[in-house]
Amino acid sequence: MATAAIPTDSSDRPHQEWQYLELMRRIWEHGSERIDRTGIGTRSVFGATLRFDLAAGAMPLITTKRVFWKTATREMLWFLTGDTNIRPLVLQGVKIWNEWPHANYVRETGDEIALEDFVQRIADDEAFAARWGDLGPVYGKQWVDWPTWRYRKDGLFERGPGINQVAEVVESLRSNPGSRRHIIEGWNVAELDRMALPPCHKTYQFHVGDGRLNCALYQRSCDVALGLPFNLWSGALLQRMIAQQVNLEPGEFVWMGGDTHLYLNHEHLVSEQLQREPQGRPRLEILRKPDSIFDYRIEDFAVQNYTPLGAIKAPVAV
Repeated sequence: MATAAIPTDSSDRPHQEWQYLELMRRIWEHGSERIDRTGIGTRSVFGATLRFDLAAGAMPLITTKRVFWKTATREMLWFLTGDTNIRPLVLQGVKIWNEWPHANYVRETGDEIALEDFVQRIADDEAFAARWGDLGPVYGKQWVDWPTWRYRKDGLFERGPGINQVAEVVESLRSNPGSRRHIIEGWNVAELDRMALPPCHKTYQFHVGDGRLNCALYQRSCDVALGLPFNLWSGALLQRMIAQQVNLEPGEFVWMGGDTHLYLNHEHLVSEQLQREPQGRPRLEILRKPDSIFDYRIEDFAVQNYTPLGAIKAPVAV
C-alpha cells in the first residue's frame, strides 16, 4: 500500500497528524488478525501512544478526512449533563449512538423497524424514547453521578448521593494542583452489564506542570478509522475546557490505546486515507468562559484553519 513521505511544513515541525497515519499503517500492515465481538474481524496492536501539544490553540483534529467536530462536541456536552438517553442527541442531528438502542429494540421486540424510522420515532415520541432510547449508565452517568450506597439502620442498603467526578477534578486542580489523583473514571465494574456499550475511553488523568494542564486518556478499545478521530478531538476538548476553568494553559494531550484496531471491512478507507497528506493546522478558540464546566454551549467553540480532505464513509461495527 502506497503511503506519503513525512514532510515538515513552514514551521519546521512534522505535522502532528502523521503519528495517527503511521499508527493506522502499522496496524493494517503488521497488526494481529483477530475475531472480535462484532464478528467482522480486526487487525490489532496493543499499547499504542500518541502525543499532541495543545499550545496556541492546536487540536488533534484529523485533516486527511473530514471529522465532524461539532458532532463530537455535542456528544461531549451531552456527557457532561449526565444524560444517558439518545433523544437530546437525536434532536440535534447527532447520529453516533443510534445503532445500539436500535439493535436492542429489534432484539427485544422482534420488530424489524428500519434504523431511520426508529430514530424518527425517538424524536417524535417522548414516551417511546424514554423506553427505548436509553443506553444504560454510560459515560456521563459515571462522570457526574457515580452511584454510591449506604447502610441503613434496618440492615438494608439504599442509594447515597452520586459522586460528580468532573466537578471534583476541577476543584482539586484549583485547590491542590500537584495532586496525582486528578482522575475521571468511567469503568464502573458493578454496572457494566447495564451499559449499551462499556466505556471505551475509560480513564482521564490530569497533571499540572509549569502552568500547563496536561491530560492522559486511556482507551481500552479503539476503532482507529472511525472512533479515534472523534476520541482525540473530544479528549483534547475536555482538557481545553477544564484548563480554561482552572486558569491554566493547555499542555500536552497523551492518548493511550489498549486493543487498538482496524476492522477488516474498512480496507477502502485505510487505503484511501494513507495516500493523503495532512492539510493545515486546525486551531480551537473558546469564545467565552462560562461559570462552570457544565455551562458550555456549542456556540462557545470556533475552529480556524480547518480545510480537511473529503469524508470517507465506512460501516460502524455494533
